[in-house]
Amino acid sequence: MKVVIVGGVAGGATAAARIRRLDEQAEIVVFERTRYISYANCGLPYYIGGVIADPETLTLQTPESFYTRFRVRMKVRHEVTALHPERKTVTVKNLETGEEFEESYDKLLLSPGARPAQPRLPGMGISRLFTLRTVEDTFRIKSYIDQAHPKSAVLAGGGFISLELAENLRELGMEVTIVQQVGQLMEPFDPDMAAFLQSEMRRHGVKLALGRTVDGFEETDGGVKVLLKEEASPLCADMVVLAIGVTPDTRLAGAAGLELGVKGSIVVNDRMETSAPDIYAVGDAVQVRNFVTGQDTVVALAGPANKQGRIAADNICGGDSRYTGAQGSSILKVFGMTAALTGLNETQARAAGLDADAVILSPMSHAGYYPGGKVMTMKVVFETGTCRLLGAQIVGYEGVDKRIDVLAAALRAGMKATELKELELAYAPPYSSAKDPVNMAGFLIDNLARGLLKQWRLEEAASLPQDGSVTLLDTRTAEEYAQGHIDGFFNLPLDELREHLDELDPGKPVYVICQSGLRSYIACRILSGHGFTCYNFSGGFRFYDAVTHERVLTEKATACGMDQ
Repeated sequence: MKVVIVGGVAGGATAAARIRRLDEQAEIVVFERTRYISYANCGLPYYIGGVIADPETLTLQTPESFYTRFRVRMKVRHEVTALHPERKTVTVKNLETGEEFEESYDKLLLSPGARPAQPRLPGMGISRLFTLRTVEDTFRIKSYIDQAHPKSAVLAGGGFISLELAENLRELGMEVTIVQQVGQLMEPFDPDMAAFLQSEMRRHGVKLALGRTVDGFEETDGGVKVLLKEEASPLCADMVVLAIGVTPDTRLAGAAGLELGVKGSIVVNDRMETSAPDIYAVGDAVQVRNFVTGQDTVVALAGPANKQGRIAADNICGGDSRYTGAQGSSILKVFGMTAALTGLNETQARAAGLDADAVILSPMSHAGYYPGGKVMTMKVVFETGTCRLLGAQIVGYEGVDKRIDVLAAALRAGMKATELKELELAYAPPYSSAKDPVNMAGFLIDNLARGLLKQWRLEEAASLPQDGSVTLLDTRTAEEYAQGHIDGFFNLPLDELREHLDELDPGKPVYVICQSGLRSYIACRILSGHGFTCYNFSGGFRFYDAVTHERVLTEKATACGMDQ
């Protein structure tokens, strides 16, 4: 059996190694148009920032090492320019010599990945405008920084690559501005959770121009002028990096008549088979099923690509492996903060037609009595009625990764959100609490399901009646209340509540808030025990204060011609 693989990163390299492990006699040829195979593209921003000092560490394998271990012919600087399913060949161009030839196959695997989105804007070809997707892109940026010593950069786009690059450029001492078309960073997060990331970026000097659209670029004597729509003043910087997302690279598949789907991606079944016989496809270029909704989608992540490569390899070698869908589990370092998510956010769940709700809590990373614990903010999304777990987002400083992984596993296992309370998780004071934050989310959702708790949410705050028809109660201490509170809420500390119950009107609903949500929950149980109808604020005043202040702030970068 002869297997030809187009693309030697992530899915392609994984598939090649797996095929060899399953079939020692197979002839395996991989064509990769760049000079590098099996490289760690997730580490590229950290090489630019100097965190990763040796560029060779980005390359997990070389063509030589891959051949030595797996006897796979890795042909770098060879671009496949056409597919011929009818005669089971591909046209290949040697980019070093210009030679073109056809290569036959018994099985063909497409792993072309994705290419940076390149909008048709004026000035796209200027020299100080970069994209960051490949090792070559990284070296171009690194070389420019080392030689030109730029002092400022504009990053167009507010996703993973942009935030990671912003951090690394700031660590080099550069002034950094992120321009994002939508009104928040990191669209996979709900706006309320993204507010924490925006605060952390600003705290480290990154300027944010949110809700702004790039309209073109002009080269100047000193750098690049970034033109903005909405009559906004242009921005000036020494360099610009486009990080506005990626597009499935499916030009070959489309030209060969393979079925295409969402965003022009290659349609595959759960065996990673395309619409053409003996042709498989994996990675950023393929359409997959969203594990939570069952809807078709595109997920450009290394984890799914590697799993798909293994599944395709199994099936190429006569097995029957299936890909059950992607849930988009991701994690991101933002200076000292960690942000992670899995499954659907609340916005996505509702857009998919699901009756979604969420709980927000702010637990400590480990036992409060053990020194060094830090607060994290968790948002767990579930389906009302069924309590089906839909997704989760966590932002914090410690312990975020372990909690999101537990929640990702629970989601994959089909657990209900209420069942999170039953998980038996490892506990010792330096690492967790006897009731882990994941358990606490389960307790909250279980209380909601049982009717022991009613909650009110951030989006309701502006519409709460201020005419005395409801009771607005803040159960924090007087000192906390004095440092900041929501207008219209009066202060009655939790530990004094029982002594003042006769001062409250039992005929009025009570909306309660505290710093984190715990004391206000206890207050709700007290009030409910005395016949009151009450609602606990989800997330606490800490959450309210952080989100509302970030949501209304849109910081503009320095306009051209102004002092920097």
